[in-house]
Amino acid sequence: MDQQLTHIDEKGEVRMVDVSAKPDTERIAVAEGFIAMHRETLDLIVEGKAAKGDVLACARVAGVMAAKKTSELIPMCHPLNITKAKVECDPVFEGEREDGRVGIHVTTTCGVTGKTGIEMEALTAASVACLTVYDMCKAVDRGMEIMDVRLLKKDGGKTGLWLRQ
Repeated sequence: MDQQLTHIDEKGEVRMVDVSAKPDTERIAVAEGFIAMHRETLDLIVEGKAAKGDVLACARVAGVMAAKKTSELIPMCHPLNITKAKVECDPVFEGEREDGRVGIHVTTTCGVTGKTGIEMEALTAASVACLTVYDMCKAVDRGMEIMDVRLLKKDGGKTGLWLRQ
């Protein structure tokens, strides 16, 4: 790996990358995350019996809101005029994962037409959706674990398509 870090200048200081000379292109990123929990917690969510309300609806909204606020959370991210933000939250039952864990699988898709990528927005959306599930269910399951937050796909810009193998 012989690439330079773009957020570090020639003096080794952190900076926001100047993207002013780059052309606007359509860009998309897909990320995922998983929150593992006890089966009883998953049942509460799926049956709509969580004390704080519709957990998955709230997580979807929180993820979209997080994507829009990413540049306020991650210091060197450019503020983007996001054109698409979608959050899907799918229950995962016994036998559906290799590790046997149950919980909620979150998939996020974010898009923009701009000068810089949207990966951080998709990753932030996935993270915050998982955190929202935790927040809404922590009274019954403090042992939930957020894991596997990662980029699955990015497309657009100078580097084009990247897919997780």
